[in-house]
Amino acid sequence: MKVLLVSFYFPPAGGGGVQRPLKLAQYLPPLGIETHVLAPDDPQWIHRDEGLRVPTQAWVHRARYLGPSGRKPAEELHGKVGVARMTTQARLFGRRALVPDENVPWNLTAIPAAIKIVRKHDIDVVITTSPPNSIHLVGAAVKRATGARWVADLRDSPIAHVHRRSESAAVRAKEKVDVGVAKLVARSADAIVCVADFIADEVRALDPRGSIVTISNGSDFDDFEGLAYTPGERLRLTHTGSFFGKRDPRPFLQAFHDSGIDATARFLGDFRSADREWAEQLELGSKLELIPYAPRATSLALQRDSEALLLLIPDAGGRGKGVLSGKVFEYIAARRPILALVPPDGAAADLIRETGAGVVAPPDDVDAIREALVELDRRFRSGDLPDVELSEEWRRRLARETRVEETADLLRSLC
Repeated sequence: MKVLLVSFYFPPAGGGGVQRPLKLAQYLPPLGIETHVLAPDDPQWIHRDEGLRVPTQAWVHRARYLGPSGRKPAEELHGKVGVARMTTQARLFGRRALVPDENVPWNLTAIPAAIKIVRKHDIDVVITTSPPNSIHLVGAAVKRATGARWVADLRDSPIAHVHRRSESAAVRAKEKVDVGVAKLVARSADAIVCVADFIADEVRALDPRGSIVTISNGSDFDDFEGLAYTPGERLRLTHTGSFFGKRDPRPFLQAFHDSGIDATARFLGDFRSADREWAEQLELGSKLELIPYAPRATSLALQRDSEALLLLIPDAGGRGKGVLSGKVFEYIAARRPILALVPPDGAAADLIRETGAGVVAPPDDVDAIREALVELDRRFRSGDLPDVELSEEWRRRLARETRVEETADLLRSLC
């Protein structure tokens, strides 16, 4: 069987969005599936990770990237007023006007490249994995041109992303376009894979022609092999990942300040300027460490060498309840206790409780977060923060290899 995986995020691009397509390319070939990958030659993404290894058993093809470079409009606008702000907004307008997203120009080279690969290598199934949503236009075009089966892999909601500021008129307008892409996926894809049940429910409401399955993200336990935890002199809480949209560190920082504990809160990744200025008012001093983006190897080592890991999933008007981000599974693989500031009645909270991987508090409840911090610090000082040990059954259920095996079964069912 032969598969073409089309992904915008692939090494040398860095960040969390790379891992799912990268692991598919790593684990599908040993299962007897010839795997080809189509990715941009240089996505001009804001992060690069030269340390990520591209699987040697997969065929990696590149199509020239056409489109704007990765940017953070909120950061570019921060602190600017008057003419300077208007000038920046004008410069960003062209990027924002691209629909369904700013990466859609890549389709001009990606679509003909994908069609050529499918015909040359007799590809059976094309997988398009989003974000960005525009990647699925490649799948629809290739299916129409070649007759290859098409699987759409949805890592975010195709309609209403949990981190988007949906109160914005511009965001609501974009979401209307996203609904159009979602309908195209529903009526054309032979199968749709969703990382969470709530995304599957959204797609089912569109009356899809193909099958819908939930295959969540997985834990890469092997990636943490050889990484050590050495107890620190004081509690160290580590958050890895960027802040954007509704992901908000302020309730945690306020609770951390109010708790009075002698601990260190470490944030690895992009931290918004507005949040940094707000945090400065708390005068946390050396208790707050802001570490710029670093390669994944550094991130994994820092997670492993922490007393606890900080997970933030906003409620976002109820949208956050169904979210099971890749970060949840990565933290579980690190085996350090998780302070999960997530919707208490949501999917992430359920998984953390079931596995005994940490404690849960509402993401916006400062008092509850403060109490959880004080308890974590008490446990640390009494020597009661050991590694989280999962049963073999849980390790098998959560392992990335298991997820890829589920994907392989789906692919085989289409041919």
